[in-house]
Amino acid sequence: MRILQVITSLNFGGAEKLIVDMVPLYIEKGYQVDVLLFDGTETSFKKQLQDKGVNIHHLEIGQSVYNPLFIFKIISFLKHYDIIHTHNTACQYFVALAKYISFSKVKLVTTEHSPNNRRRSTPCFYLLDKFIYERYDTIISISPKTLDFLSEYIGYSEKFHMISNGINISTFYDAETLDKKELVSDPKAIIITMVAGFRHEKDQDTVIRAFSYLPLQYKLCLVGEGPRRKVCETLARELELTDRVIFTGIRSDIPQILKASDIIVMSSHYEGLSLSSIEGMSVGKPFIASDVDGLHEITEGAGILFPKGDEKALARIIQELMNNKSYYQQIAEKCMQRASEYDIQKTVNAYEDVYKRIMS
Repeated sequence: MRILQVITSLNFGGAEKLIVDMVPLYIEKGYQVDVLLFDGTETSFKKQLQDKGVNIHHLEIGQSVYNPLFIFKIISFLKHYDIIHTHNTACQYFVALAKYISFSKVKLVTTEHSPNNRRRSTPCFYLLDKFIYERYDTIISISPKTLDFLSEYIGYSEKFHMISNGINISTFYDAETLDKKELVSDPKAIIITMVAGFRHEKDQDTVIRAFSYLPLQYKLCLVGEGPRRKVCETLARELELTDRVIFTGIRSDIPQILKASDIIVMSSHYEGLSLSSIEGMSVGKPFIASDVDGLHEITEGAGILFPKGDEKALARIIQELMNNKSYYQQIAEKCMQRASEYDIQKTVNAYEDVYKRIMS
């Protein structure tokens, strides 16, 4: 079976991380799996795949991923694969259109990574989306909420499937602990970490504001990049927290950073299924998340939920954990148990079943 995974880029994000983790495992199973990027800019994720010998193609470097000329470039790839699996909106659209105008027989699979999509609030997109989704043989949602919202939008179809994302648990649980001094100047600091891109769906702002209510020894480590980073840096300056909020940028040693942290936080406005949250649960530390779609389902009964946007509640939970060792350990153990339910091998096997079914 020849499979091409298509994604806009290999920048920092959950869909990108899923490809980085899954593609080598499919190759180990004996499949030919390549990756096509709309933007082939060099990134740490791209290097990880190249170091494992994965064949990576790209259409452009550093250009807009919504270039309609990509449709014609994609056509040349269709005949070389049995299945093309797309991620992200531009890829969903352009691959489907390339198949349509070329009368290709290749099988198409796409994954919905988010329950909310801004284009769905624009009525003119409805007919276009319906046309695009009809070109796909299978449409996979990464969470029940994502599946529900898609069904409400275009109507339920037998093509729909739900497969949870997963991570390589051992990579995080068995990671070495980074020396705290590599993150903060005070080795006795209490480190709270959030790993997420600075995008509109994420809510680093609430976590930053929470530090106005925490003692000085508490430090915040924000790992990631994105268009809202400058907004968050400005907020930290306005709150006089610049010496307590560390913006690390994109890091390749996230498992080590998480192990060095005392508490892991994920604050969002909404999520599909957050791989960063599962990673945060897998290192033996307590996990706190905002009570929103996509995080509620993962966290409830394991980590601790706080009301979306409530920085005082978040600060109070953080201090309760650090002031009560038995409570801290109890939550950490529950988080580890929950993370084990999302092992990447389960995800790989589920996708493999989908591929086999549509090829049969």
